[in-house]
Amino acid sequence: MARRNLFQPPVPPDAAAETKAAPAEARSRFPNTGAMSGMKSTLKDLSSNAVRDIPVDQIVEDGPKDRLAFSDADVASLAESIRQHGQQVPIMVRPAPNQPGLFQIIYGRRRLRALRVLGIPAKALVRSLSDAEAVLAQGQENTERLDPSFIEKALFAAELADTGYEQPVILDALAIDKPMLSRMAKVARAIPEQVIKCIGSAHGIGRRRWEDLADQVRNDGIDLIAIVAALDLEKFTQSDDRFSRISTAAAQHRKGAQAQSRAPALSVLADDGTQLAEIKDSTRALTVKLSKTQTPEFARWMHENAETTLKRLYQAWQTGKEPD
Repeated sequence: MARRNLFQPPVPPDAAAETKAAPAEARSRFPNTGAMSGMKSTLKDLSSNAVRDIPVDQIVEDGPKDRLAFSDADVASLAESIRQHGQQVPIMVRPAPNQPGLFQIIYGRRRLRALRVLGIPAKALVRSLSDAEAVLAQGQENTERLDPSFIEKALFAAELADTGYEQPVILDALAIDKPMLSRMAKVARAIPEQVIKCIGSAHGIGRRRWEDLADQVRNDGIDLIAIVAALDLEKFTQSDDRFSRISTAAAQHRKGAQAQSRAPALSVLADDGTQLAEIKDSTRALTVKLSKTQTPEFARWMHENAETTLKRLYQAWQTGKEPD
């Protein structure tokens, strides 16, 4: 009699049923495996990173601007490069808020301008971002790739603050700290925006020189708009040169104002020689000073009747200014 193989595993009682059940069990487990989860995540990332061709007339340039205006020559040069070699770096857009079917530019404005010149679609990454996320992406991309100048960052920070963005978002978008943000705000508040745009990006002008100019405006009452209007800046093609010319003119104006402020005060005397008032003329004010020791009663009367007296003098001045 042949001996039984004691080591042979027993045959399953219902092999066919087990075979049929296996695919269903595999199907139930398959979507939950780590490999499949990772593959889904990878496919999602690839989908979100896909570059799309979007007609340029469907992209709007709303939102805060992180750079000063581009020159026509700069845009034309980039357009020619794209015409020859194609758009090498995609722009980033998001669905435009409250504008169905349109996209809002996040970064790549100069490339978009060049593509408009060529009349070809833009290669773009499309992201569904909140306002804060869009600002962060815009600031970080431009800081890493474009190296904006100090004044461009200062204007960008001021626009974000005026639009209502919280300080932490502004700090992260520009990769700066609170002291630097304070310095930028001081410059952006003191120097008129139209003067800054007249100067341009001024990459060679550092923070200190901008702060010095802002201090002159704030402390000495210098009217930069009037100074710019009096200068012939068209011959200066470089923004650094335009800044230097304006800064020099402001310093000269400051010296003249200081010399004027050192001029002796004008004493107003009565017929009997009594000093009625002392008048000082400075850059920022005309000061009339009455002595309470020499003419106390007149000083008190003037205090009580100053509004009426000044209005009467002002009306007399206006009448004198009117043509015959």
